[in-house]
Order: sequence, then structure tokens, then C-alpha cells
Amino acid sequence: MKNISPSTELAELHVHLGGSVDPAVMWEIAHAQGIRLPTKEYWKFVDLVTVDRGKEKSFEGYLALFHWTELIQSSPLAIERSVYQTIAGGYRKNNITLMELRFNPMKRNRGGEQDLDQIMMAAVRGIDRASLEYPVKTGLIVCLDRTFDVKLNEILLEKAIHFSNRGVVGIDMAGPARKGFRYESYSSIYRRARKEGLGLTVHAGEDEGHDSVRRVLEHLEPDRIGHGVRATEDSRTMELLERSGAVLEVCPTSNLNTGVLKGVPELKRVFEKLKESGTRFTINTDGPEMLRTNLRGEISFLMEKGVLSESEVLAANRDAFKASFVR
Repeated sequence: MKNISPSTELAELHVHLGGSVDPAVMWEIAHAQGIRLPTKEYWKFVDLVTVDRGKEKSFEGYLALFHWTELIQSSPLAIERSVYQTIAGGYRKNNITLMELRFNPMKRNRGGEQDLDQIMMAAVRGIDRASLEYPVKTGLIVCLDRTFDVKLNEILLEKAIHFSNRGVVGIDMAGPARKGFRYESYSSIYRRARKEGLGLTVHAGEDEGHDSVRRVLEHLEPDRIGHGVRATEDSRTMELLERSGAVLEVCPTSNLNTGVLKGVPELKRVFEKLKESGTRFTINTDGPEMLRTNLRGEISFLMEKGVLSESEVLAANRDAFKASFVR
């Protein structure tokens, strides 16, 4: 099996908390909080919150898995343990020494029952606990959501700014696309976030086409783009991407399992286009436990399939350290 040296320190920039906690831990948290699950059988629960490796799932079906993980993580105690477990597991299994962990606290407060500040503080405590035990630099990214209105997303920005001295390093725009959503509506939010010193990333070029990448670059001017793989379908978009200097957070297994990319040949085409244009990219899992993968598994897969060489993988890892919002 091809892979890089186990001693190589890795950086991961695109990890959703809802997809990153071991199902066994999620099972324990759910029972400790008295959450009523749709099954009393552990293995059926595992199937409920994970994707079979190699089996394609619709993009909407993939997002539906987060219903249960977000519900289970909807308390300060659950958030603290989830953050800690994700950081600790990433270091023990993959020697990840720099991690950016993203989540939407408003999807963890049970419709307003839980206080957002308590949720944020719990995430900070999870980082503090993990940092005492493992040599990992961790930053939190607060996810705004495309299904929320502007007012709710402004509240999330305020929380990101408020906790920027306690571990929050950036904002993201995630969630499924909805009718009427316009990236242009968030230009002022992104300008303010940049002014406040937060890093900027946006999900684009995944469930939407290459034009979403172009709109994001024109109106939000992010430092990085989550996924972004469909930008490679259009030469003008690729030119704009190259000029912008934005770094892509590519998640190979995720894009294959959701059908965003149709097989290894298309994955190869994407990376060839990125390399030809000189666009910098990083390798990520999106949600390692939910997708039954890990960062070294992603690297091994890309090398085994001849998508990237060892030197290209190491270059992408160096770019991840450079492009990180963690300082």
C-alpha cells in the first residue's frame, strides 16, 4: 500500500464536526442525554450515521445524515466531547498536528433551547482539553448556512467575532442550496469578517456548477474554497480562480460518494486541471467517521490510483499548513 511516512505531520483544513466523531462515541452521547433514536441496535445506528465506502449516495442523502449527528451534538457536554474526540482521534490515527474544525452552533442549540455562547464555550473547552494532551494546533470555523436568512447568519458572524480570541479562526458558508439564495447577499458579512481578522472560506463548486465558484470569487473574495472541483469544468472560471490565489479544500472520497465526481477518471481530470493551472489545493476528508475514511486513507487512495505522486501529496500538505487560518 502506497503512503507517505507515518512520521510526516499532516494538516487538515476541511473537517465538519458532524461527520468526524466515532459512531461508538455518538452512541454513548445519545444514550447519556436520553435522545430517542430510531433504532435500538448499535449496528443499525452505525448505518444511520455513516456512508458505506465505495457506495455512492446522493448529495441530499449525504446531508441528511447530519440530522442525527447534529441532534446528538446539541448540548454543551456533547460538543465538548465531540471536539475533543475529533482532535485526539486525528492525531492518534493520522499524526494530524494542525486541524481546522468547522460546525454551525445554531444547528446544535435545539431551535433556541440551548444558549449559543454555551455551545461555543463548550467547543473551546474541547480544544483546550485536547491541546493539553496532544501537540495539535486547532482552530474553529463557524459555518453560516445557505438555508438560513441573512439575519441568522449575521448572528453567527457575531459569535465568530466574539470568540475570535478563544479559537475561532474563520467563517464558512455551507449547507444545501436553496431557491433564491445569492452569494451577493453576503458580501458585507464577508467584508466585515475579513476586517475583523477572520479567515474566509466558502462551499462552492460541489453541488452547484462552476458558476458558483465564479460568483463566490467575485462577491465574497474568499481565501479558500471548500471543494471547488467543478471549477475545472470551465476555463474562464479556472483563470479567475488562478488569479485570485484562493486555495481549494478538496475532499476526494466525499466527492466520489456523493456523485459530485463520477469515478476515479473524473477525479484524475480534476487534479490534472488544478496542476496545469497552478491552482493550490489541499487534501481533506470532509467527515472521516461519516465517510469511513481518514486523511492518510485519502492520501493512500490518491497515490494508489495514480492521481497524485508522493511529492505532489507532500506539496499539498505544505500548502495546507501555509493556507491555514490558525496562527
